[in-house]
Order: sequence, then C-alpha cells, then structure tokens
Amino acid sequence: MRRTKIVATLGPATDSPGTLKEMIAAGVDVVRLNFSHGRGRDHIRRAAEVRRAAAELGREVGIMVDLPGAKIRITGFADGQVELVESAAFILDPEIPPEAGTRAGVGINYHHLAADLAPGDTLLLDDGRLVIQVEKIERQKITCRVREGGTLSGNKGVNRLGGGLSSQTPGERNLHDMEKAVALDADYVAVSFPKCGRDISRARKALRGMGFTGGIVAKIERLEAVSALDEIIEAADVVMIARGDLGVEIGEAGLPAVQKRIIKQARSLNRVVITATQMMESMIQNPIPTRAEVFDVANAVLDGTDAVMLSAETAAGRFPVKTVRHMAQICMEAEKQDVARISRHRIDTLFSHIDEALAMSVMYAANHLEIKAISVLTESGKTPMLMSRISSGIPIYALTRHQKTLRRMTLFRGVYPLPFDITAVSAPAQHAEAAARLVRMGAAGRGEIVITACGDLPGRGGGTNSMKIVKV
Repeated sequence: MRRTKIVATLGPATDSPGTLKEMIAAGVDVVRLNFSHGRGRDHIRRAAEVRRAAAELGREVGIMVDLPGAKIRITGFADGQVELVESAAFILDPEIPPEAGTRAGVGINYHHLAADLAPGDTLLLDDGRLVIQVEKIERQKITCRVREGGTLSGNKGVNRLGGGLSSQTPGERNLHDMEKAVALDADYVAVSFPKCGRDISRARKALRGMGFTGGIVAKIERLEAVSALDEIIEAADVVMIARGDLGVEIGEAGLPAVQKRIIKQARSLNRVVITATQMMESMIQNPIPTRAEVFDVANAVLDGTDAVMLSAETAAGRFPVKTVRHMAQICMEAEKQDVARISRHRIDTLFSHIDEALAMSVMYAANHLEIKAISVLTESGKTPMLMSRISSGIPIYALTRHQKTLRRMTLFRGVYPLPFDITAVSAPAQHAEAAARLVRMGAAGRGEIVITACGDLPGRGGGTNSMKIVKV
C-alpha cells in the first residue's frame, strides 16, 4: 500500500467527464483548489464533484483551498504578451492601467513596491525566467534594465532576489477568500507568503472566527520564512515547500538543502509536510515523466515527506490521470527502500503529552515485531498523525466517527482513515473491536499480530492512553 499521499490541483484539465473520478481511483488523496486562478463558481462546482466522486468510489478525499496571498504580480499587456530584449529598459509602474502594458512597461498590483527597492536590486519575473535590474526609482515608477529576456505575459509574479518585500499576510483579499473556503467546507486552507509565525496565527484566528475547524497549511516560499522556520512550523498544522517562489528568492542551487531541512524539521516538530512545484512538470505535455522528475519525487519520499503535490500537471496538463498513476508508482517503489521504513524520530527526547508517548510506543513495538497492521481509535486524528511521524512500512488504520477527521487524515503519511462509531462500543471492548475490524477488512489474518490503541473514555478527544498487542 502506498504511504505517501498525493495532492492534485484541479483546473480545466480535470473538468472533462470522468477525469476527476479516474484521478481519485488512480491515487489522489487530497485535491487543491487554487484560488489564484479560476472563478468562484468553478471552485464550488469542483468541490461538489470531489465529494460526489469520492463517495461513489468509497474513498475519503480531502479538499485544500490555496489562498492567493500577497503575491506581487504585474498586470496585463495590450497584446497579451511582450518580448523583453536583453539590455532594453522596462518600467514597472502601478499607474499604468491594467491590460495596457507594452514592451516598454507594465502595471503592478502592489503600490508600495518602490518603497522596498533600491537601485541595483535584482527582480525576477515569472518564477525567475526573466531577470531585470532596478536602475532608477521615481515615486512609484521603477525603471529597470533587462538582464535575462524572454516572453512575458500578464499576471506573472515578481520577486526580489534575496527576499525582503513587505506585502502583508494575510492580505485584505484573503479574508473574502477565507469565507469562500469555509463555505466550501474545505479540510485545509493554505496561507501564502507567511514571513513569521504571527502571520499564520493571524490567519488561524480569522478562520476560526468564521467557523473553520480544519488544518492550516503554511507555504514556505519566502527567504524570511526560512529564517523563521521553527516558529512558522509550530504555528501551522502543515507546511508546504512551495519551491517556485522559494527557489527564486533563495536561488535554485540552495533549494535542495533547504527542502531536506524543512522536511526533517517539520517531522521533528510533529507537523505534516508537503513537497510541491514542478515535480512532474514535463507531463503537462508528455505522457511519461523525465528521469530527473522520477528522482525528484523519490528523493522527497525517501526524505520523509507526507505528500507530494501536482500543480499545472493536473490542472492544465494533457495527461492528468497518467500523471497521478506515474507519481503513485514512483512513491511505492521509493517506499520499499529501508531508509523509508527506519526512524530515530525523537528517540532521545522527552515527551510532553501522554498521547505522543503512546504513539511512539506503538510504533517502536510495531517496528520491532512482526506486526501486520495498527488500528487506532481517534476523535481528532492527532494520535495517528503522531504515529505517522515515525518511518515504518506498517499501515496505520485510523478509525473515527467524524467525517471532518476522516478527511483531515487523508494527508498523513501511512495513515488510512476508516469510518467507525466508537460510541457504539463499550470501553472494555474497544481493543477487541478495533482488532476485529482489521480482520473483517482483510488487513490481518489468523496467526498474525496487530496492535490496537485507544483511550479509556470512548468518544472523548485527547485521551489515547493504552495499546494492546493482539495475535489473531
């Protein structure tokens, strides 16, 4: 069974009849609705289709809403796109009307950009594909010189090499988008461009005030975020390594080491981690991935990422279903390696909570016995998440009566959520019923050993305090 989860972005390519259902059948665990693109009614329709297709397939599929954040973007061009020529002048000016840009200059959506810049600064457009250098600043007008030219179309992002742009997170637009995410009954909301833990805390407070009970995803995509990594991870439930903007700000050569550091630190701090951006980029146009992409996905799995994410590959690509199948196969092959099954997670540290100590005890025993499967009864999903921090090849079946908990656990590595009403079972019978569920579903058979975990008080969260090793 595949342990690493797959997140797939929805878009025009997934709207074809039957495509979404095929993608879920092929292995999608969580879908991403990117609010930077598309219209509100498109997102509503797609979310409803996800729920319907998942129910028809008997699968739990989570929904993640990705907020646009305070990304700085150019506006549009009169002719759709322009060709920037090396050494030519190019102006960024918020006073240029939208859709009125030319090869001489274009508007920008952030009126305070000039205040963050100085002559000599390097700006990167369209994820670093084009490079311009600031020469002169006159009020809000920024005159630059093209260093690396190419084709530039509207709505592309702007980054400064080395970071340091001051746009606020969450921005005013995000509050409106948050309301839409809550109305969609999203399981996760991703916050773009946080610079510190306070940005995530502000987003959480705003979402909680709207009635949101799901998980908060912090997208690591700024240089400042890398400097404040621990506080951002601790403030969030999930971190996403958003390698597009992050690679632009820190430089492509520094990205692999930072990715490994984020994965390691997220797991160490008991948080879920997603690796994202251009993982199977060539499959936007081609039916098979490149060898480099195979290595990229496999290395993220071997490093311990909970999930790998597809963006344009599924949202706009020609082969969304094939892309998911290839990614699932790569993940499963990588998970066969010993390094993906052996863990020293927190082996030398004290635990601050009983459920964490129990989760570690279960996984330590499982990794040192011939255990077939693990069953854990849960209300919030916290104990299965803690168990999933320990590398193992043993499936963790998480049984809960809450639909939101089922969907939230779709992002946890090695955790398989199952509906189960714990309140229908007396406390003394919990372990026996959890083991019996594994047998009924074929996860364990006669003579095999399983581990069950639960709390003394059925239906009460935060009370997981007992484990039992059972021979069927």
